[in-house]
Amino acid sequence: MVRAEKGQPADEFVEKLVAVNRTAKVVKGGRQFGFTALTVVGDGSGRVGYGFGKAREVPVAISKAMAQARKNMINVALRNDSLHYAVKGAHGATRVYMQPASDGTGVIAGGGMRAVLECAGVRNVLAKSYGSRNPINVVRATMNALAAIRSPEDIAAKRGKTLEEITG
Repeated sequence: MVRAEKGQPADEFVEKLVAVNRTAKVVKGGRQFGFTALTVVGDGSGRVGYGFGKAREVPVAISKAMAQARKNMINVALRNDSLHYAVKGAHGATRVYMQPASDGTGVIAGGGMRAVLECAGVRNVLAKSYGSRNPINVVRATMNALAAIRSPEDIAAKRGKTLEEITG
């Protein structure tokens, strides 16, 4: 249930609505409904964030989630529209596994993980989620995995070596 959302014309971000949930609170006068929205925002070239908003109406929940997603952006190290290496992530009972794929493979992932990868700018990846299929936990596990990726340049700089010494 991933839906692409339209942004403002001056906005360079890709926005995706991953899930909308309805909750009910029973009070004296009947039921009061609330809505939660899970969204993912990215620039398609390595920056991605997710947001979770709650409100009494769906549009307000979505706008709150979009605003939170823009605040919680992380940078992802990509290589040729794919990942540098296979990576695992977890959140709660959800575990995800992602590995780089050759050009033309596409995004082989489902649900919330697909939305995060597409917004981040990953074009070729093989991915699988295990355990809980809760969209919120899948998105958080995917974000944890992407945040853990380090480029060879970062590793070389941290070790005080050149890139050739690391990859050689």
